[in-house]
Amino acid sequence: MSYLSVPNATKADRILVVDDAPDNVLLVQTILEEEGYEISTAENGFSALSQIDKAAPDLVLLDVMMPGMDGYEVTKRIRQNKELPFIPILLITAHDSASVVQGLDMGADDFIRKPVEMDELLARVRSLLRLKHSVDERNSIALQREDFVSRLAHDLRTPLVAADRMLTLMQQGALGEISLEMRDAFGTMVRSNKNLIAMVNMLLEVYRYEAGRKSLSFAAVDLRQLINEVAEELAPLADAKGLSVNLDLTESAESAPIAKYPGDRLELHRLLTNLIGNAIKFTDNGSIDVSLKAANSPAYTSFKNQPLAWVIIEIQDTGAGISPTEKAKLFERFGPGTHKKSGTGLGLHLCRQIVEAHRGTIEVKSDLGKGSLFTIRLPC
Repeated sequence: MSYLSVPNATKADRILVVDDAPDNVLLVQTILEEEGYEISTAENGFSALSQIDKAAPDLVLLDVMMPGMDGYEVTKRIRQNKELPFIPILLITAHDSASVVQGLDMGADDFIRKPVEMDELLARVRSLLRLKHSVDERNSIALQREDFVSRLAHDLRTPLVAADRMLTLMQQGALGEISLEMRDAFGTMVRSNKNLIAMVNMLLEVYRYEAGRKSLSFAAVDLRQLINEVAEELAPLADAKGLSVNLDLTESAESAPIAKYPGDRLELHRLLTNLIGNAIKFTDNGSIDVSLKAANSPAYTSFKNQPLAWVIIEIQDTGAGISPTEKAKLFERFGPGTHKKSGTGLGLHLCRQIVEAHRGTIEVKSDLGKGSLFTIRLPC
């Protein structure tokens, strides 16, 4: 089920009151209805979750101590349901500060102690509803922005693709014989048009990630095979510049995660193509070295403080290098680039989005005139 919550100033805010004590429910319901709120009630956690799944309220007032399923568990399940919009949760508790900490850790947004002071309750309700409206407005703007970018990308891409086909036909002489000079000119236009198509596609991907609307398909990926595939695809670019692309993909006792890394193959292909392609683009002499290894590093631990298995990909070039000023903003959207071959600044930003979507990290070490080293760490 998909939910979309958009602010509506003419509609009363809907509040779900969850408590197993009918007297408490009646009192709170009466006071809130007098303030103009639309109230629904549930006598236990199971009923509350069922109602929320059918129609998400704008706020949940949730008693902590209930039979069957307590307020902590209800809070936890609401936060685990990624299909729901943001719903503020106000816990009502008679316990000490330790229980408050537990509730906040589970995902509650605020709490109020029993016996409830009605003025305080109304103030906290107003505060959380302001937060709800603010989040809804932000999400609505993000959706509108994504829709605009998507439509713009489609409207731009359609004529660009048509132009690409027509230019290719003309370059091949399908519409009549052309001179060598014209053939070269058409070739330049074809390349420029393809670059525009790639830029439009990249812009669309960036905004999908930023809007949280990018869906990844995780499956076992053989990273050794994938890197070989990308290297073969980019080999003509390296050959044209007289560069060598060296792969260090040797197997070891710790390399099992490399053959079955749980990732999105298409996005990882995009990541590697961008990074290795950039290395070729900004290197005029020398080589590009790509290494792949797996390691159990004590420097990176899980929430249980156990060493994690990591896949580490390093891409090193002997190119122009990156200045400290540029390096500080390298992965930002439309990050500045002073090199004459610098592009839109979207590529490395998208690389970071892809890596972070795989719960990994990406970093760069570089010196002007000495090349750059990009390191990707992906947890297994």
